Amino acid sequence: MVNLVSLEKTAKAFGPQVLLGGVSLGVGERDRIGVVGRNGAGKSTLLSILAGATQPDSGRVARASGLRVGYLRQADDLSGPVGRLVFGDLSETGAWEREPRARYVANELLAGMPLDAEAGVLSGGERRRVALAALLVAERDLLLLDEPTNHLDIEAIDWLGRYLRDLGTALVIVSHDRWLLDTACDQMWEVDGGQVYAHEGAYSAYVLATAERLRTAEADEQQRRNLARKELAWLRRGPQARSTKPKFRVDAANALIAAEPPARETAELTRMATARLGKTVLELEDVSLSVAGRTLVDQVTWLIGPGDRIGIVGVNGAGKTTLLRTLAAPAPEGIKIDGTVVRGKTIRVGYLSQELTELDPAKRVRESIEEIRLRIVVGKRELSAGQLLERLGFIGDRQWTPVGDLSGGERRRLQMLRLLMDEPNVLLLDEPTNDLDIDMLTEFEDILDGWPGTLVVVSHDRYFLERVCDHVVALVGDGKLAFLGGGVDEYLERSRARRASVAAAAAAATPAARPVSSAATERLAKKELARLERQIDKISEREAKLHADLAANSTDYVKLTDLGDQLRSVQAEKAGLEERWLEVATDLG
Repeated sequence: MVNLVSLEKTAKAFGPQVLLGGVSLGVGERDRIGVVGRNGAGKSTLLSILAGATQPDSGRVARASGLRVGYLRQADDLSGPVGRLVFGDLSETGAWEREPRARYVANELLAGMPLDAEAGVLSGGERRRVALAALLVAERDLLLLDEPTNHLDIEAIDWLGRYLRDLGTALVIVSHDRWLLDTACDQMWEVDGGQVYAHEGAYSAYVLATAERLRTAEADEQQRRNLARKELAWLRRGPQARSTKPKFRVDAANALIAAEPPARETAELTRMATARLGKTVLELEDVSLSVAGRTLVDQVTWLIGPGDRIGIVGVNGAGKTTLLRTLAAPAPEGIKIDGTVVRGKTIRVGYLSQELTELDPAKRVRESIEEIRLRIVVGKRELSAGQLLERLGFIGDRQWTPVGDLSGGERRRLQMLRLLMDEPNVLLLDEPTNDLDIDMLTEFEDILDGWPGTLVVVSHDRYFLERVCDHVVALVGDGKLAFLGGGVDEYLERSRARRASVAAAAAAATPAARPVSSAATERLAKKELARLERQIDKISEREAKLHADLAANSTDYVKLTDLGDQLRSVQAEKAGLEERWLEVATDLG
């Protein structure tokens, strides 16, 4: 396979910190790579070097001639009208509406957003959608995406993962969103200690490889080994294992997790939670919530019991944070509450907000924890403040760093630790995964596994929700709270059906598009025909490669099953492209 970009003995350092120490690697034409590693390990620097935005200190970077690269940075620094940013000159003539890809991307990412709106006044989520749309409407050979899910809701992340998976373009994605990595990628790069380690398979396979590697490690790695096995056991039994991908149908995985208990002892935790909380925790009776005259929650009745672990999902602006803040007493000013909110007499609420204003920047990290409590019981273990700090990445002298000198991710971790040290029996968490890398997310999930209490989480992180929660409820935009037995999958199915219904109604009410000249129509058709031919050529190469892999693995049933699934998907995609090519070619005569 020809590499689009190659790095040879590439090094990059910032001051005394070596981020990349002589790294050699390449990105091939069909590679879909997810990049993981601790915050500050050098993931974004690696992506920037691949994009040509950052030059290495030494080594060689080679790119294919005429390579079309799309690079999405973490920060969206946009200015100008939305339409021009996304479609360029085509925004003024409306010609972009004749492009199927542009129309599809716009319908998903820019729905309800005026094309003449100034990007500078948009919300963070809207700016992220504009930046993604501008990247995805154009033909690219390689997409480099740095935290593409920042500020996006679950619906947008679901669409993005499926779109990237089926795009047929080479990808390198830096992300802490494990669901996206598992959906869109087929190999992983782990950045650690200045090196990049490659792993075949998506995130789930990476977890398996990590557990296998750590199984042979020394005794002082026991905790990390247990965490990897615990997450693997959840993946094997949980929602990911019910997908069509046979990621764990291998003897090594089965042997590794055969004796592994469930991630949580649900019955035991519920019993402990009932003893701590009593029967009444939080109850809403015909509650309506309004902010600035707008009703977000309309006559909702909801009983939250001891030991309940509930995730709240919904589009941005649906009222998730308002509902969570109402559950925490007292509700802040500006929220008008009608109806009855009942709180149990024994509840002790811990509320994690999206802001970091609770932290005193002048105090040191350990002082900030020890002023609350010196020791805490997590599961069946008693941990000191220092031990708990170490579990969430504050090692050695880092425990004595002033809070004001911490990064956003470190302050988020400290905020969570302070919350846990206060020993609440009801946890209300608003976007707890913001700014956390995957290692820290795994540690936090492990702590929550042994925490006996009631948990209510608002999050766009689908993996985290499915990992720590037992039930999902949704605010779907009509003020009602939907209880979803099918979890996040059911929410997304409902959302897609609702949007399809709205789109169909809008299409029926829209007058016919304005005519364009026959010459313009012919030019657009020829352009689409050329694009389709390039896509068909690429997918034919993928099809040929899969046929060769099938022949080479004729005795490996597990591999054959996986390759067969991939081949059927590729053939279906190819058939759709060929059908569209035939339609366009027929129209051209």
